[in-house]
Amino acid sequence: MPDLRDLRLRTTYHKGQDDIAEEFYLPCMSCATRYDRAVGFFSSTIYILAWHAIRDFVARNGRMRIICSPVLSREDIDALRDGYTDRFDEAVAKKAEEDINRLLGDPFLRKPATVLASLVAAGVIDVRLAFLVDPDEGRTRRLFHDKLGLFFDANDDAVAFRGSMNETWSGLSSDGNLESVDVFVSWEDPRDRDRVHTEIEYFDRLWDNDYPAVVVRPFPSVSRDQLISAADREGWTRLVEEICEEIDLAERLAQAPDGPRRTLRPHQSSALSTWLEMGRRGILEHATGSGKTFTALCAIRESLSRAEVPVVLVPSDLLLTQWHDEITLTLTDPTPDVLLCGGGNDRWRQESLLRPWTRHRPDGSRPRLVLSTMQTACTDAFLGAISDGEHLFLVADEVHRIGSTKHRRTLSLNAGPRLGLSATPHRYGDPVGTSAIFDFFGGLVPPPFTLYDAIPEILTPYFYYVHQLHLSDTEQAEWDELSEEVKRLYARIQQGGGNLQALEQRLHLLLIRRARIPKSAEAKIPLALEVISRHYAPGQKWILYCDSLQQLRPVYDQLREAGYAPNEYHYNMAGDRKETLRHFDTNGGVLVSIRCLDEGVDIPSVTHALVLASSKNPREFIQRRGRILRKAPGKSFAHLHDAVVVPQRAGDEPPGLAILENELARAIEFGMHAENPSSITDLERIAARFGLDWQNLVQGGLEDDDTDE
Repeated sequence: MPDLRDLRLRTTYHKGQDDIAEEFYLPCMSCATRYDRAVGFFSSTIYILAWHAIRDFVARNGRMRIICSPVLSREDIDALRDGYTDRFDEAVAKKAEEDINRLLGDPFLRKPATVLASLVAAGVIDVRLAFLVDPDEGRTRRLFHDKLGLFFDANDDAVAFRGSMNETWSGLSSDGNLESVDVFVSWEDPRDRDRVHTEIEYFDRLWDNDYPAVVVRPFPSVSRDQLISAADREGWTRLVEEICEEIDLAERLAQAPDGPRRTLRPHQSSALSTWLEMGRRGILEHATGSGKTFTALCAIRESLSRAEVPVVLVPSDLLLTQWHDEITLTLTDPTPDVLLCGGGNDRWRQESLLRPWTRHRPDGSRPRLVLSTMQTACTDAFLGAISDGEHLFLVADEVHRIGSTKHRRTLSLNAGPRLGLSATPHRYGDPVGTSAIFDFFGGLVPPPFTLYDAIPEILTPYFYYVHQLHLSDTEQAEWDELSEEVKRLYARIQQGGGNLQALEQRLHLLLIRRARIPKSAEAKIPLALEVISRHYAPGQKWILYCDSLQQLRPVYDQLREAGYAPNEYHYNMAGDRKETLRHFDTNGGVLVSIRCLDEGVDIPSVTHALVLASSKNPREFIQRRGRILRKAPGKSFAHLHDAVVVPQRAGDEPPGLAILENELARAIEFGMHAENPSSITDLERIAARFGLDWQNLVQGGLEDDDTDE
């Protein structure tokens, strides 16, 4: 076995030019007998087990000490400041229990979680929890999120490293947020030796709970026992072998021979494996921000190797541009010729290129790919010109959009392999459209990867705040009038007779018309200024998400008059949208927007959001929330404020059609997985006041196809 000093280690490793895993992390792990590590969250500890090296590490009696940070609410941490240690310990144990249950219950993480449990049971790994506190007040300010690692070998030589490590199955992902790793060794010059010894002393003081402004506690004994109960003391090495096989499959699917190194995450490689087993047909129900595009590109690369012609359909011009950029970046070997259709790209029609472009491709010929908007793909010109058949690989991003009355004409295409992508593939209130999608693509690829699965490894934990509003007298009267029409129409449908399809379509349009009333409620405009005045601090990045220009304009004007210098973002703005987003991403402040959190726009650095645009369609707020929760350097939490419209009085509307049910369905979905359970408590009280069973409300929803135009 080599020693650490036998390795040829550099002082710094940079993402892009260096393979951090192969050149640094795994070689050190193969020499180590001890490993000390400070990581972000407890659940991320499953990623520090360098899988190809862990069995040898255990065989030479290796030991790991891990310090990580639980995600607790401000109220829980304040309990420690105020001396309520029992209450604080209870909160820590509860959070640890939730993390363990989630890991063991996650089909993508069950194997590595069982290995972790087995190594904890064997005494190989010891875990402690750290909390940052203010030295004067004892109040938490941020997560303990230090990034330090220490390798030791049998000769007591040591290697220390610091860097924003993004550790994945195979070690360190080169496509993560890692910018660089700085490395120090104990056997070189005095400066390096001093740095290593300083880091060792720092870690030891943390471990012993002897460092200012940090409280470090043992992992709760009850939670530790719960974790150990899942251990497989005899079979964990077999699980490691299976994990390594999955890593190899992920790398084989993900990497072009000469392209940039990217690593599929567990849920991505598992989904692709299952999709292949399903005959290369199915829909990925994966959360916003979980890497659906890259997963699909891996499937497309495999399709190109089969001499197939991929046809990728997207619902907007913006996504057309983003997909084109991703294809250019990722598909470098083989590199397909891309035919763009829609979004102002009309060469396919003018030069009659679509038919020859989509013909069966002989082996050895140059690969081809079609990238089109759904709006273009559903036209007679497109459908009449395409050479369909088993050689086509149809990929639909935001696949729920292809189920609308207009877009599902595209489903008449004859294609071989098919892949749909969406965080929410079901069309709410539209069983016909949903059935058409699922019949064409072949159902869901199990299991789904939810937003809850993605927190905190992929997405940022968040806090949720509900702001109750009421309709004005005029708005309430308009709502009541439309509600009476809804009830009469609903009764006619229930009685049967007449043109049922036409009546249901009228009801659908009527509900959309009525849903616009709470979207544009007058009380939301002063609320925007109130929330910013109370909660905004310089350096934060706030998005105020409006429903329309009629709402955005007064919100923007009042913020400007109050001295907040807001920016605006919407499709009718005079300035450059991309430059506006770049300026906001760099400088922060307040961005008043329309639709900038829906399909296709990413601003990962956003820290706060106020959602004024109510929606009966759960998809819209799920997408908005998912985009706010994307990770960014220095972003430990996201904070979501939501304007919830509460009626002046309870009505007697049919089930699923009341204003409060509309609002609570959305709000409960926001609050269900937030870090502050008090938000759910508040919602429960509102529901109880109106005699509603809030637990059933999240099943409702209404598809709004206004955006199909």
